[in-house]
Amino acid sequence: MEPIRCPWCEGFGLYRDYHDREWGTPLVDDRALFELLILEGAQAGLSWSTILKKREAYRLAYEGFDPAVIADYGEADAARLLADAGIVRNRAKVAASIRNARAYLELAATAGSFTDYLWAFVDGEPLQNAWTSMAQVPASTPQSESMSRALTQAGFKFVGPTICYAFMQAAGMVNDHLVSCFRHGQVKGLRRIA
Repeated sequence: MEPIRCPWCEGFGLYRDYHDREWGTPLVDDRALFELLILEGAQAGLSWSTILKKREAYRLAYEGFDPAVIADYGEADAARLLADAGIVRNRAKVAASIRNARAYLELAATAGSFTDYLWAFVDGEPLQNAWTSMAQVPASTPQSESMSRALTQAGFKFVGPTICYAFMQAAGMVNDHLVSCFRHGQVKGLRRIA
């Protein structure tokens, strides 16, 4: 018998696997958090399933999401990305990804760990929710609004409060699995480990 899952992940196997193995699990790796932030920005106006299907192509196109490499991208690299059918070819999103790599490096030089910087918005531990329906799950929260303001001030683009909240959900900064979902209890038992 199939376990009960959050209804948003039903539709295809890759989506269910992402839900079952990644979404809501505390993420504490600087590079992985940077990748997720770029992908969440790329998702703006699209479905997460679209980005998930393109994630491996993104990893290739962005050379493993190394911020130091991406920060050095110039016009030729932007043109290469815009010609890559494996990713979302949106000029503003591509430009933002390069700008975000530069902002990441500037932030890392002053704030240190990107992980510590981001997790500070939830006081270092995942926020635990107990939603019974998708209608209860907010699009943004005071924490995501605060994160959005801080990242924008630091020079990041495509980091509005809704994008930041989706990022927080995916990175396990908040447990938004429905209480009926088999992952809710599993994720509830996880803590940030760094």
